[in-house]
Amino acid sequence: MAVECAEIRRHHRVGVKDVAGICLPTNVKFQSPACSSVDAEETIEPYTTEKMSRVPGGYLALTECFEIMTVDFNNLQELKSLATRKPDKISTPAIKEGVLDAVVVWFVLQLDEEHSLSTSPSEETCWEQAVYPIQDLADYWIKPGDQVMMEVSCQDCYLRIQGISVFNSEHEMDVGKSFTKNEDLLCVGNEAELCSALANLQTSKPDAGEQTCVLESTEIALLNNAPYHEGFKMAMRKVLSSLTPEKVGQAMDAQCQRKGMSCGSGQSGSEQSVPEPFYVLDVSEGFSILPVMAGMLGQVRPYSSVEKEQHRTALDLISDASHFPRETLEFWLRHVEDESAVLQRPKSDKLWSIIILDVIEPSGLIQQEIMEKAAISRCLLQSGGKIFPQYVLMFGLLVESQTLVEESAVQGTERTLGLNIAPFINQFQVPIRVFLDLSSLPCVPLSEPVELLRLDLMTPYLNTANREVKVRICKSGQVTAIPFWYHLYLDDEIRLDTSSEASHWKQAAVVLDNPIQVEMGDELVLNVQHHKSNVSITVKQ
Repeated sequence: MAVECAEIRRHHRVGVKDVAGICLPTNVKFQSPACSSVDAEETIEPYTTEKMSRVPGGYLALTECFEIMTVDFNNLQELKSLATRKPDKISTPAIKEGVLDAVVVWFVLQLDEEHSLSTSPSEETCWEQAVYPIQDLADYWIKPGDQVMMEVSCQDCYLRIQGISVFNSEHEMDVGKSFTKNEDLLCVGNEAELCSALANLQTSKPDAGEQTCVLESTEIALLNNAPYHEGFKMAMRKVLSSLTPEKVGQAMDAQCQRKGMSCGSGQSGSEQSVPEPFYVLDVSEGFSILPVMAGMLGQVRPYSSVEKEQHRTALDLISDASHFPRETLEFWLRHVEDESAVLQRPKSDKLWSIIILDVIEPSGLIQQEIMEKAAISRCLLQSGGKIFPQYVLMFGLLVESQTLVEESAVQGTERTLGLNIAPFINQFQVPIRVFLDLSSLPCVPLSEPVELLRLDLMTPYLNTANREVKVRICKSGQVTAIPFWYHLYLDDEIRLDTSSEASHWKQAAVVLDNPIQVEMGDELVLNVQHHKSNVSITVKQ
């Protein structure tokens, strides 16, 4: 079925044209790996997966469920023909008004004439659903009566849904750019409709000078995360202002000069001495526009640690669109001999004003060796320079969640037809569940959130390897898990919450081996340990 889902949209479509003052140009086409075409250089699964019943914010079905393919696994000839069969053209009517974000696919497995299994989101099942995000339509808004059309194939062992387009009942054929290079028109009826379709058809060939930039879904969600970028912009401005106020005060003058405008300085360039720039290093993983943002704040020499050439090209184009000289942006990995030696001076006689580190993984865990990286970074800062974030507070709460219990370990023998496989299988269970969405996790909070741990990157003596935390029970029940998340403090006033609605981070949880019965008013003591970037949380009995 076709669905509207804001959570899928923000992870697979960049929905902003301006990020904290940085312009995202129209000639840079951001694309998630799930939208790659069949003839892409690298074979990538053309879909992602979601537990649609637990997707944050839910979803709206825009069409009825429709069948896209039937496969008889006992028919060898039919299985062979899948690789050579032309794509099937499918059309289904919209039944509700909304934004067309994805096509969600599940399966009905017919075991015999009487028994079947369904992976539908409406079923209590262990399976997730396949999600095909939609990109490149001219207009994503559909309404009842519109026809959603697509091509379905299975030519390379992957089920592919491509060539998605919309037949608009009011405006004849409204075909957007589809994420496939097959430009065959779908059947559109009479000659008048065909002419209208041809007039409005936008092919999938890129515009002249268009640069495709493939980003992971978490990187796209990061670009859509406005509070993250606004927070960094304010924090960087404050640090640079504290170092040399007049330099940052000249930021607008510098931008005017870049745009070829007169700012009335009264002196020629030859009469002015060129001030020494601030050096800003961003070593966060993946695609990041923070170096361009730093460069827009005045006399700053920003360094980016992006690795992929297409990401570097995209940053150059973003610099051009933001009127920031692309030659000012340095790609740090071109200057260091080894990626492991990325933390070093910008020049032999210079130090960094700001170093940006990735402290939290998208999965919800603390990055490995982050405290070691922070120790090296502190030695590379000029007087008054800062590491971002300056410190991190870890929060958690006690919950009762049967879902986490059942998804973390085999429970008894009833569901395994009496076979006692739990003792063996459960030897391999992981102590911490990651990539969780706490906002949609089926659970009952049994306590208020409490601070569990402090990681101070600027002032290490404030850190403790072991800590006991008292937690007061506010609701009777069984404690089965301890979900946790973080507040990243860029300074004492500016913080980023990894559990917020706009966050590109997920949350994690410790699942207890044995549930603990508690009553309202009880108090539990948690033992929190942090060692070599690994955190363990146990309940003190």
